Amino acid sequence: MARSSSKPDSSAPTKAPKEKKRRWYHQVWEVYQMTRKAQPSITWWILLIIVGGSAAGYGLGLLWGQPIYTLVLAIPFSVLGAMFLLARRAETAAYARIEGEPGAVSAALGTIRRGWNIEEQPVAVDPRTQDMVFRAIGKPGVVLISEGPSGRAGRLLETEKRRVQRLVPSVPVHLVQCGRGDGQVPLPKLASTVQKQKGKLSKAEVAEVSKRLRAMGTARLPIPKGVDPTRMRPDRKGMRGR
Repeated sequence: MARSSSKPDSSAPTKAPKEKKRRWYHQVWEVYQMTRKAQPSITWWILLIIVGGSAAGYGLGLLWGQPIYTLVLAIPFSVLGAMFLLARRAETAAYARIEGEPGAVSAALGTIRRGWNIEEQPVAVDPRTQDMVFRAIGKPGVVLISEGPSGRAGRLLETEKRRVQRLVPSVPVHLVQCGRGDGQVPLPKLASTVQKQKGKLSKAEVAEVSKRLRAMGTARLPIPKGVDPTRMRPDRKGMRGR
């Protein structure tokens, strides 16, 4: 009697390998590695804060007669301080890495959280020099941010300002030049500079202005890959251990 074959059916679909879940400490490790490449001293600073903070807590505990208790409290606070330093240094390293690259302004504006409508693509581009203008709309009105040398970018900003004022004549228009030249705002300070503008519009007015300007269209120049600092800046949830 012939025996039946028990070989598995090769035509049956194979299950895809399960993707390994990323934990918060994986994110912290990636941030640390990226920061260490730009700032090798970060390792020593982290150790100094953790060891120094723990030692200070233990010393205070000796004075109060509770050294173990204060040490247990000091260690997590020391680690938190080290993570805060790492987050700040990582952000600085990320900006330094992409500053001067096309599209860096777009990524810096992407760090602004709430209350703003920000165009990821430039709204104006000089095809010859590749200078760009980006737009952010919030309660202060319309903020136009240039990317390029001061003289050339200034002319591009003024041209875009006139276009905006024709569509929304009653809305304030603020001009900001991003760069390291005279009168320009360095990339790491760009987001805070935009947010410092005084609010004059309501939430509904912001939405209406954004809708009207989007209908005007933007200069769809694709931003080169690999210059997005939103991929580089530290994950703040990871820094908090969530």
